[in-house]
Amino acid sequence: MQGSTGDGSHNDAEELAAFEAATMLKARYFRFMDLKQWDDWQELYSASAVMDMRDEASSMARLGLDVGDPEAWLLTSPVSIREGVEAALTGVTSVHHGHMSEMEFIEPGRIRAIWAMEDVIRYPNGRSVAGFNGYGHYYDTYIFEDGQWRIESVSLKRLHLDPIPQQDA
Repeated sequence: MQGSTGDGSHNDAEELAAFEAATMLKARYFRFMDLKQWDDWQELYSASAVMDMRDEASSMARLGLDVGDPEAWLLTSPVSIREGVEAALTGVTSVHHGHMSEMEFIEPGRIRAIWAMEDVIRYPNGRSVAGFNGYGHYYDTYIFEDGQWRIESVSLKRLHLDPIPQQDA
């Protein structure tokens, strides 16, 4: 298994290789999401993936957006993750950046990561705001599954949102 010596320990080269693979995984996560490449994006997730965006629902509600039931923002499979995020970003221009990753092995074949993030979201007309610039942290876990690193869990915690007001016509 990549990133493990088999006895639960890691040598420096294996650990660096695993962390680099996880970094590339997160880079693809952002790129596929922004380019709306949903088939490729869904393939990044483990079979048991969970995305907890309930905190994100609260942030969006503070912008005046209708978020429905915040509990529905807990997505518990690659298909539900894809469907939920695809629906949220339909017609939306998004630019996501992840920075300054902190990674650690929590057990062989499993990495915990925290990513500082920034995003720019631009909505089509008809929303309470034209969009926002957001800042916060992603809390992820990655699992080595079927010979590659995959996303096991994702949670976004916002620190700040700068709304972009609608322009008067």
